[in-house]
Amino acid sequence: MNRSPVSFFKALGDETRWRILCLVRTEALCVCEIADILEMPQSTISSHVQIIRKADLLESEKRGKWTYFQISPKERPYFENLMQHFLKSSYEAKDQKMMRARLVNRANSCCPGPLKLS
Repeated sequence: MNRSPVSFFKALGDETRWRILCLVRTEALCVCEIADILEMPQSTISSHVQIIRKADLLESEKRGKWTYFQISPKERPYFENLMQHFLKSSYEAKDQKMMRARLVNRANSCCPGPLKLS
């Protein structure tokens, strides 16, 4: 892979982007779900997701008007290894709890959920 080190570290070097990556390491989520979980505007989340995508860290699945994002399988082991070397963010437990609550309501929300990404 010929990834730019600047784009890679830019993707990891922001608290919101790190939080997004922590969320999508195990679940495929759309921007509106991430925005609900992190309690931020969708436009802010979209901007952060684009930076992460430019670093080639995400795979995506388009489903209707929604696009779901998840850490690319080839990047997941590397990201999991990185996570072991850093303190857990003060937001991590809350983000995970919010994500579980949001996913329980996915069937009743506007987001249909991904078909291919697990």
